[in-house]
Amino acid sequence: MAKNLVIVESPAKAKTIERYLGKDYRVEASMGHVRDLPERSLGVDIEHDFKPDYEVLRGKKKVVAGLRKAAGPAAAVFMATDLDREGEAIAWHLCEALGLAPGDVRRVVFNEITEKAIAEAFSSPGHINMNKVSAQEARRILDRLVGYKLSPLLWKKVAKGLSAGRVQSVAVRLVVEREREIRAFRPEEYWTIAAMLARPGEEQAFRALLAEVDGEKFRPAAGGAARAVGDRLRCAAYRVLAVRQKALQDKAPPPFITSELQRAAATELGFPARKTMTIAQALYQGVELGPEGSVALITYMRTDSYHVAPAALEAARALIAGTYGEKYLPPQPAVFKSRGRAQEAHEAIRPTEVARTPEAVRPHLEGDFARLYELIWNRFIASQMKPAAWNVTEADVEAVAPAEARAAPAGKSGAAAEGAAPGARPPPAAPGAAPLRALLKARGRVLVFDGHTRVSGVRFGKDDQQLPPLAEGDPLDLRDLVEEQRFTQPPDRFTEATLIRKLEGLGIGRPSTYATIISTIQDRGYVAQEPSAFLRCENHPKCAYLVPCDLGRQPMWPLPAEGRCPCGAALVPRQGKRCLYATELGEVVTDKLVRHFPDILDVRFTSHMEDELDEVEESKVDWRTVVREFWGPFSADLEKAAEEMESTKHQPVEEAGPCPQCQSPLVKRWSKHGPFLGCSKYPECKYIRPLENGDACGQAAEAAAHQAGPCPQCGSPLVARSSRRGPFLGCSKYPECTYTQPLGGQSRPAAKATQHKCPKCGSAMMLRYSRRGEPFLGCQAYPKCRATMPCDAEGKPVVPQPTGEVCDKCGAAMVVKRGGRGPFLACSAYPKCRNAKPLAKGEGKGAAGPRPAHRAATVRSRKDAAADTPSPEDARGLASAARSPATGMPAAGTTAPGATAPGATAPGATAARAPRARAARPKPVKTDRTCPDCGAAMVLRTGSRGPFLGCSKYPKCRHTEDAPPNLTTSLPAD
Repeated sequence: MAKNLVIVESPAKAKTIERYLGKDYRVEASMGHVRDLPERSLGVDIEHDFKPDYEVLRGKKKVVAGLRKAAGPAAAVFMATDLDREGEAIAWHLCEALGLAPGDVRRVVFNEITEKAIAEAFSSPGHINMNKVSAQEARRILDRLVGYKLSPLLWKKVAKGLSAGRVQSVAVRLVVEREREIRAFRPEEYWTIAAMLARPGEEQAFRALLAEVDGEKFRPAAGGAARAVGDRLRCAAYRVLAVRQKALQDKAPPPFITSELQRAAATELGFPARKTMTIAQALYQGVELGPEGSVALITYMRTDSYHVAPAALEAARALIAGTYGEKYLPPQPAVFKSRGRAQEAHEAIRPTEVARTPEAVRPHLEGDFARLYELIWNRFIASQMKPAAWNVTEADVEAVAPAEARAAPAGKSGAAAEGAAPGARPPPAAPGAAPLRALLKARGRVLVFDGHTRVSGVRFGKDDQQLPPLAEGDPLDLRDLVEEQRFTQPPDRFTEATLIRKLEGLGIGRPSTYATIISTIQDRGYVAQEPSAFLRCENHPKCAYLVPCDLGRQPMWPLPAEGRCPCGAALVPRQGKRCLYATELGEVVTDKLVRHFPDILDVRFTSHMEDELDEVEESKVDWRTVVREFWGPFSADLEKAAEEMESTKHQPVEEAGPCPQCQSPLVKRWSKHGPFLGCSKYPECKYIRPLENGDACGQAAEAAAHQAGPCPQCGSPLVARSSRRGPFLGCSKYPECTYTQPLGGQSRPAAKATQHKCPKCGSAMMLRYSRRGEPFLGCQAYPKCRATMPCDAEGKPVVPQPTGEVCDKCGAAMVVKRGGRGPFLACSAYPKCRNAKPLAKGEGKGAAGPRPAHRAATVRSRKDAAADTPSPEDARGLASAARSPATGMPAAGTTAPGATAPGATAPGATAARAPRARAARPKPVKTDRTCPDCGAAMVLRTGSRGPFLGCSKYPKCRHTEDAPPNLTTSLPAD
């Protein structure tokens, strides 16, 4: 009996589906797209109503031949490609390539690859949706027209190899405009006054901000005015004017859609959008879970709908009731409304089976896969939990300062004016001055029910604090009063997460395109992703003044006098989270496209095109009509730009001087690595040199090239060159001679032949040196043979020291090797067996010679060393076996790590001390605060001294802060 043929995109998906279909089905993979427009030509017949000319992709002919052979005897052919437009188009292209009539092919769609979903899909197959195919075809043709018509214009006017895109160019424009906003911004000084107040006789103080002075809003722009008001407030009498209390609910966030998953993974896990989608694709198609085999863990990951299947909602509610208790379960399932153009046939991203908890699948998943799955699982479960409940208290405090009377010392603390001795009184007000009346505001909140935050993490509010019990008319003591200098902040640069949010908010792109947009604009050299650089006051956070730096790490604004902060402190360089910078090339191309193609670069126009593609899918308009309406104005702009767009290729840079090789003028050119100087006689003369920070860098590089002398390998002159890592010196005979030398640095010693033979191919081993100057032996046949051996300074191989132990994985001998963090034990069968473990304390010192050149051993040793590095919890005594399940904080009645329990013998009281057991490590609680040093998320941890906020990037970043008191005293226990 002939089998049914099922065609999917990937082998992983095929393997998972085949488990559920049984022996009557044969599942094959198309390996993605099989047909597309030709690569080297436009492929669209504009004269014949934009007829596309598709061809089988290079490298896919064997795949198509195999599928055609399998489809011949098949009883029926099922297309099980993804359920979005692109998946529908792949199914149609497969029919065309295999010679199948689309009406005879059965189309099955499913949101998750589970046995139940697969059975339902195959029990009621449909047909290929030609409206979706038309919408995808229109998008592809529009993108082809823009890319293949604009790109040659940019080659002619700016630089060869550039390209433009209908959506990507708009994304670049957003980044360029943000860069210019930052460049044009200038900080404005303003001051705030904060008072620390307390009830008489009580220690607990709270913070109140000055809001009004004599009925007018308070925000002075100079320190003198702020200090004058502060001096009088130190004399004032304080009382509670009004108290307002209310209960607020923090509702659970919805489950993830594509854009929100990419943003959350970037913020919490540090994943680029492309990495997030790659891992999510694997989790959707199926991963090996031990005895279970290949299992799909999440639903379809390209979606803009919050819809969730009823069965999944019931499963989540059952898990919440059983794991966390009925008090966390709302009466009805939470339903979230999707946005404008969402496709409600899709579902939100969720686990296929909530019973597969992150803890259950973690042993079978690699680290990043487990982290992303945990993020998705937590978000879905949290979305069906009750809101968190907060009690919010707002207090208005009145301060009345006498007109002329001197004040008593402020509170018990004796707060005084800045610069005065403790306990000193401020001067009296000027004669005839009116009494000062000020209004201060304080706000505090207390978490009374954690709700969904038990799973999703705590969301901090600005200036969180806990207010003491207050009543109208209560007198208050002033404990301290601080005038704080502030500065307005420039807009933040886009990160991948915030750019995706911006594109989604503007209606540009689709869930399946965001990751491609981000990666494409970086690959083209229009945008660079680097850690944000800025100069910050050394008194941070007391002084928040900062100056952002550009991509070249130069300040974007004129620095204050003497290059110091307005407060007088030094400005120190700092780095933050990775941001998207507009490159000079991106700005040049954007300016030209905005000037000559205003519609293409218009945000509203691009969003309108997305609406029209949706109308094509809904069969409201023909796709050719959409393309025709676009092509008319675009072709007119194209002809006009060909004549009017100014070229940047042939503009001499006079201050750079003539070409040192042929004396022709030097012109400024661009590549995706940045601008550089090149000879105007190219390609006859191929002289180039770097251009950074004007031409000072280039001239310095040229001078260094003359001082360096000839190439030590062939004797030709050295010339200054530039790469993405910066300027360097290279041989002028490149590529015949590949010698390079760091600019301003010492050249590496030339490779020397030795009498030792390569253990892999028998060639001679060469004595080489790494970038750090460390010697190693490398095969002469490199790069065909990449064998390396550790050696000493004289080139003698270092034989790893035997230990007498055997590998517990393969039985080979274990030897001592040396890595970046010292010696470690490694299997002698490396690289076939990569087993490694740390040495016992005191073993292997100096036995393994210098660090081996092969990177794998070094990386492995670092992992082993990291396993023994104390975590921030250990370093602060965090281990606490008994804690609140909701927050990870110590439960009442437990003993702190290292403390002696009642009735127990203190350590050291007996001759034999029992080994100290390592207690379970509490799980950190996520928060929405970011680290001021590196921009990563802050997490709530618990140490021996109580809760604290620590950077999630520990140990790379060791920033810590005190936790708000409202979360340390009021969290409910189970």
